[in-house]
Amino acid sequence: MKKIRKAVLPVAGFGTRNLPATKSIPKELLPIVDTPALQLLVEEAVAAGIEEIIFVVSPGKTAIQEYFSPSLPLEEKLKEAGKNDLLQQIQWISQLAKFTYVNQAQQLGDGHAILQAQQAVDGEAFLVLFGDEIVVSTPSLTTELLAAYTAKESSIVALQQVSPAEVSRYGIIQPGIREENLVEIAGFVEKPKPADAPSDLAIIGKYICTPAIFPILAAHPNSSGEIRLIDALSELLASEKVYGLVANGERYDLGDKFGFVKANLDFALQHPETASRMQAYLRELAGRLKS
Repeated sequence: MKKIRKAVLPVAGFGTRNLPATKSIPKELLPIVDTPALQLLVEEAVAAGIEEIIFVVSPGKTAIQEYFSPSLPLEEKLKEAGKNDLLQQIQWISQLAKFTYVNQAQQLGDGHAILQAQQAVDGEAFLVLFGDEIVVSTPSLTTELLAAYTAKESSIVALQQVSPAEVSRYGIIQPGIREENLVEIAGFVEKPKPADAPSDLAIIGKYICTPAIFPILAAHPNSSGEIRLIDALSELLASEKVYGLVANGERYDLGDKFGFVKANLDFALQHPETASRMQAYLRELAGRLKS
């Protein structure tokens, strides 16, 4: 079995849930304390063994490519100022992995975005990470997904258990046989009513896909002309097993304003430059809220 070496990150969207900030800044580059969410995802992928990051971008959306490219004037300025720690941080960003960029000229669904990466994937199984989902766990969810693929050699979907009130916001799986945190998927239901949901296991934005997904994506836009990954995975079930990996850890939906603020608070509590002041501030805030 060939090792998974490539990750596809669809980042061509408009980021409408984060407007007005995302009018000019890609939502994936909005910082969690001082580090863009997209860098956190890339670091997680690289730490798990991924060698090439394939960004699916929209034409003219150059900020992401600029961020992951060397910045020689900035590097020279930091060098002259003797700020070697900062210099190493900046240089390291462009050295994390091999970066490839492909264009998604039209916004025709998440599956359409992934389809644009077919040539760059070149017949291999690959990891998919969406830019508005961060899961903090040990080991990382990406590491666990890659281990699950090694065990099953099938497409793997990351899942999270949600409350009955939340199932209508997600794609929900119909579960089959479960082995600890790995469950065979018998079907998918998009945003069901709580009474109709086949489980409380919701799909979140991390996947491993086999190359068999590409011809299905290419052939099956839905009635609105969009190509959806969940539809393609549903059809893939007819020819291949698909598994779900139930995530452990704290998940942050960065496209949701509360989720974005919560991530910044939680990460600030762990950051060496902000942790003590954030703890003190939250204690003060808790006192004010009680009064």
